[in-house]
Amino acid sequence: MIALLTSILAITLRAGTSLVYATMGEIYTENSGVLNLGIEGMMLLSAVSGFAAAYYSGFVWVGFLIAMLVGGILAAIHAFLSVTMRANQVVSGLSITLFGTGMASFLGQRLGPESNNYYLAGMVGPRLQTISIPGLSQIPVIGALFNQDILTYIIYLLVPLAWFYLYKTRNGLNLRAVGEDPQTADAMGINVTRTRYIYTIIGGLLVGLGGAHLSLSYTPGWSENITGGRGWIVIALVIFAMWNPGRAFLGALIFGGINAVQFRLQASGTNIPASFLNMMPYIMTVLVLVLITWWEALSKRIGAPAALSTPYMREDK
Repeated sequence: MIALLTSILAITLRAGTSLVYATMGEIYTENSGVLNLGIEGMMLLSAVSGFAAAYYSGFVWVGFLIAMLVGGILAAIHAFLSVTMRANQVVSGLSITLFGTGMASFLGQRLGPESNNYYLAGMVGPRLQTISIPGLSQIPVIGALFNQDILTYIIYLLVPLAWFYLYKTRNGLNLRAVGEDPQTADAMGINVTRTRYIYTIIGGLLVGLGGAHLSLSYTPGWSENITGGRGWIVIALVIFAMWNPGRAFLGALIFGGINAVQFRLQASGTNIPASFLNMMPYIMTVLVLVLITWWEALSKRIGAPAALSTPYMREDK
């Protein structure tokens, strides 16, 4: 039983890590007032770019850097369309998802299961190794917390630091002010356009890192639709979290935990159809999202930035 719980906790953390990075990125972006629905395409293109770069260079961190660069470039394009050109942010985000999905499929043709070098790439290509912390990793059950890869360890610090930055620093206050009331923020001397650009690109870098974690750590290698809809789950997690990094981490763990349970059920040879088990994480995510939204609506605590998806130009004042 202890071994089972340890295994479930370990998979929960690994499955949730990519979601945490992408969700943190989207929280920063949306707090600036920019809605990015291109997460799915950004994660897919970052995943394939990161894996290809790591495989051909032989260095796993090159893959992560390239993936972050790809995520940042796509985010910059979205920022240009949404902030400078004042295009519809929903249309811009969906366009990036379509572009990223199609481009990832095209670039991944030589890396997927149908290619000749897939098995070679999957077996000997670079991957992020787990690091066991002596002593702590031997503790029953919670030892799984200390037998993870470096990116998982980083989120233990990233989440509280993100919360502290958003709610306890002047820069975080300026960021939230831009997302709530850009006119007032502008009157206070905050450069709204620059702020939105900076945090949209930072969000893209984190999304790219989350995509690369999928292809270089969680499931090393490339396969079509490797994200499995996680980009859309990120959008739901941001709403579930009420734009709060701490709650986002909890939501990512819930998704990862359900993933871990369904993996264990499939491995145990259950009679439940595999297709239904694969649906479980998404069904539960939707249910949790509906319940939390209903509860927050009753308590009147819906916390979306007031200017979310609303373009702003100084001459509009």
